Amino acid sequence: MPLANTSTSVPVIVDNEKCIADKGCTVCVDVCPLDVLRISEQTGKAYMAYDECWYCMPCAADCPTGAVTVNIPYLLK
Repeated sequence: MPLANTSTSVPVIVDNEKCIADKGCTVCVDVCPLDVLRISEQTGKAYMAYDECWYCMPCAADCPTGAVTVNIPYLLK
């Protein structure tokens, strides 16, 4: 699978200032039913690896620091 060379807009946004994945937290990755979240080997922070989000939101609800935000499209609200 080719990787994008530029930043794109994805539904799941992780605030790197709040994310504690580099300290061993993997809650958002563990609760995602589609396994779309990963921990970056470069930064140690969580990120959305590919856009297959169902907007089910356990990643945001279970994040202990509130670092994860799910941007639900207007038509799904």
